Amino acid sequence: MNVLNRNINNIFFIFALSHLIIWTLIPSLTNKNLPLDTIEALAWGSNLDWGFNKHPPMSAFFSEVFFKIFGPFDWAYYFLSQIFVLIAFFYVFKLANEILGNIKLSLISVFLLESIYFYNFTTPEFNVNVCQLPFWSLVVYYSWKIYDRKNIEFIDCFLVGLFAAIGFLSKYLFIYLLISIDLLFIYLIFIKKTKKFDFKYLITIEVFLVLLIPHLIWLFNNEFITFVYAFNRTGLEETGIISHIKHPIIFLLKQLGILFPFIFLIWLLIKKIKFKINFNDKKLLFLFSISILPIILIFVTSLIMGSKIRTMWMTPFYLFFGVLFIYIFQAQINLKKIHSFLYGFLVLFFLSPILYSYVSLSQTDKRTDYPGKEIAAKVQIIWNQDFDNDIEFVTGDEWKAGNLSYHLKSRPRWEGFNDNEILNKSSQFICVDQVCLGRY
Repeated sequence: MNVLNRNINNIFFIFALSHLIIWTLIPSLTNKNLPLDTIEALAWGSNLDWGFNKHPPMSAFFSEVFFKIFGPFDWAYYFLSQIFVLIAFFYVFKLANEILGNIKLSLISVFLLESIYFYNFTTPEFNVNVCQLPFWSLVVYYSWKIYDRKNIEFIDCFLVGLFAAIGFLSKYLFIYLLISIDLLFIYLIFIKKTKKFDFKYLITIEVFLVLLIPHLIWLFNNEFITFVYAFNRTGLEETGIISHIKHPIIFLLKQLGILFPFIFLIWLLIKKIKFKINFNDKKLLFLFSISILPIILIFVTSLIMGSKIRTMWMTPFYLFFGVLFIYIFQAQINLKKIHSFLYGFLVLFFLSPILYSYVSLSQTDKRTDYPGKEIAAKVQIIWNQDFDNDIEFVTGDEWKAGNLSYHLKSRPRWEGFNDNEILNKSSQFICVDQVCLGRY
């Protein structure tokens, strides 16, 4: 058994390393410029704060850490994104092994994630969605520890609070996972009464709230600008009953489309579709709460508010779908069909980077074709004609100004949109193509 476990662990390591290399190398070779969201995060990171006009701060923080280490090398940010993906995969694998008790099936539950394009095709763009992934998986894993153990450990509660705060500070939609887990515990403690309330639960809430205090202060000081942006993105300006029907239906249809390759791989594994849902099953109840319930809640949000749910927002929601479906169908899984499953997995594993490369090379009008480095070099020449000093700040939108902040050798701070107050205080500045650069 130990030899088998070691072999499966080695296969997981090879899979993870292959994923890391492929999805770092392919965009590094085929893209001329970093994607929009990554440039935005780097722009914000050059002038770190506890929040920004669109999102809370963590994607900017991690991008800036990598800039301090690696500098303006595009591959580093594709690498950063894949590290976040693989941490998530690792904790999915760990939880699967604890719930399924079968390391082969645990590996299959991770392999299934390669059929969902959120975990391959879209991952080169490090953004708030990718930034949530490791913390989503960590919160679920340590929540399982609290859920499964009779004697709750202080460290598990502390870690749930810590990772929940970092996840929420990556993107506010993280709250759907936290609400789902809270509803599970409320159900077990106060309704079903199969679990006793423990004051250690409060540690999670305390750690979470304490870590949010700086961001909450920032929100008050900035008129809740990130919430305004989030509501604007949901299309709430649309009025009428039709939006309460149209947007939820569109949401469901998109999810079915996203999951089609996943369902196909599941079909390759099972002998026949036969299962029984038993919500007295402790493990199934947990998996339902962390996988299906967050999606139900976001669907209900769309239904009640008539809001759009953008496809990429669902990036972390499917992390544990492999574990859930393997658990439900484990009695129907025919390991004699494993070769068919592996062929299907390998086709998807290699097809996705091939398609990414094709799109990247064949389409020449994408953000990733933007000549950011060349434009920065020209701007530097214009600056040098008038001034001898380094450029210290740039103002303008996150894309144009952010590219200059990233590519210019002096790494000027991004100061937001053109601000006359900043320019009036600066000793030297120039403005080129709706972007201003200068010294304080």
